[in-house]
Amino acid sequence: MKKQLEGKVAIITGGASGFGEAMVHLFVSEGARVMIADLDTAKGQAVAAASGGDASFFRCDVSNRGDINGLVEACVARLGVPDIVVNNAGMTHENRPMLTIDEGTFDRVFAVNVKSIFHMTHAVLPLMRERKKGVILNVGSTAGIRPRPGLAWYNASKGAVNLLSKSMAIELGPDGIRVNAICPVIGDTGMTKKLMGVADTPENRAKFMASIPLGRYCRPSDVAAAALFLASDAAEFITGVEFPVDGGRTA
Repeated sequence: MKKQLEGKVAIITGGASGFGEAMVHLFVSEGARVMIADLDTAKGQAVAAASGGDASFFRCDVSNRGDINGLVEACVARLGVPDIVVNNAGMTHENRPMLTIDEGTFDRVFAVNVKSIFHMTHAVLPLMRERKKGVILNVGSTAGIRPRPGLAWYNASKGAVNLLSKSMAIELGPDGIRVNAICPVIGDTGMTKKLMGVADTPENRAKFMASIPLGRYCRPSDVAAAALFLASDAAEFITGVEFPVDGGRTA
């Protein structure tokens, strides 16, 4: 049976851990060659090594235009022109009242979550337009659909990602380029404690899970499976959607 991403080249930002790491492993298992971008060199190299040679690592601050340009150039040189780009790298601020979040934190959240997509689009779009094909997946969040209190600026950044994805889909459709947003609910990742805003105890986890009809947190494998589908030819007529991976949270 043909693998779903056979012969494809993908860039996955934030690929050293969490949702991104799960995407790397699944994409490689389905035939893709993957360029992993992350700030954590040790973890990124370890994920690349575990891929069995079908992934490569590039240290990258996604908020830096020079780093993004270098990432795309390295991808083309090592693996080929990217068919798929997953803008997965993200960050949050502590769950606190909005006026207690300082300007520097606000700027960093928007630089990593939103401006990074601006940089990546400038770097990869000319390549995709030349080939008249491509897939861009932006990892938004249910926070941009149904926000939780204490995360105002993070919610706003993910709302921007969600709407930006729709805007990109409309503009880039004539170029044969599909753009979708993947919107996970809270998951067991490195950002969980910040998103919760309370002690990470079984009791507090139960409160969060009570808002999810399927009764559990989002797993990295859930997001990876959604990304695989949206990146594959099976989704060739799907673009401009906010794709909730949320166990019914936003239903």
